[in-house]
Amino acid sequence: MQLPQITLPQIELPFDIPVLLHPPVVHFAIAIPVLILLLELINLAFRKRAISGVSLFLIFLTLVVSVAAYFTGLVDGKEAFEALSDSAKEDLAEHKTLGIYLMLASFVLLLFKILSMVSVKGIMKGLYLLVLIVFVAGIFEQGEEGGELVYEHGVNVEKVKVLDDKIFDLEEALEETKEETEAAKQESTPAEAEVQPAPSEPEATPVETAPLQTPPASEPETAPVEATPAQTPLETTSVQTPSETQTVEVIKETVTETVKTEVEEEVISGEKYQEMVQPEIATH
Repeated sequence: MQLPQITLPQIELPFDIPVLLHPPVVHFAIAIPVLILLLELINLAFRKRAISGVSLFLIFLTLVVSVAAYFTGLVDGKEAFEALSDSAKEDLAEHKTLGIYLMLASFVLLLFKILSMVSVKGIMKGLYLLVLIVFVAGIFEQGEEGGELVYEHGVNVEKVKVLDDKIFDLEEALEETKEETEAAKQESTPAEAEVQPAPSEPEATPVETAPLQTPPASEPETAPVEATPAQTPLETTSVQTPSETQTVEVIKETVTETVKTEVEEEVISGEKYQEMVQPEIATH
């Protein structure tokens, strides 16, 4: 259960409280109320004024120890607050609030003890015993929360603090390195790159076309057979480079020579045929 926040006026002490004094003070703040409860339970059977007097002294001592635990807790809490996580900070705030309630409850406990001693009615003694039991329960709860802060969150543990300091130093060095890197990038970039001129339209460069070369005139055919040369797909009107033109010419010459050879073979075969047929014709 989360208790309502209580704000106490800030008190300036005439001396400085050393760090890590809170744990030993808290041990007394837990042990003494438990001892008081045991004495009061024993005194219910023996009803001795001496036991009641010792109990009164211990309650007064509990009041002093509770105030000391509060101030030492403020010092240790401020020392460890910055290095804690968000959940640990919330737990520390709740621990502080419960400590304030317990410190105020120690004054109430002392008041009820005095009233129970001067009163002859048993109801006042019963109220005092009830307040004492509630106070001891609150002390145990406060001790459990303090243990969680130490063992789970590492509050005021020296090794944890050293590691937190190293992490903090590394984070600062990383930030400085990033800033130096950004500054070096800005210095290495030329000033002209900041204002870039509008890109001008590229001028169209004329395309040089290679003149078409006409194939060399072929020799006149001796045979009466007319042969139509085969058209090759290489004869195109596209622009060709000099190397392509030479290749086309070689292919054309090759095709022309092939056609000539075929025509000559056909003419020769025709003459041979005529020579073979002529003797068979009868002459008168």
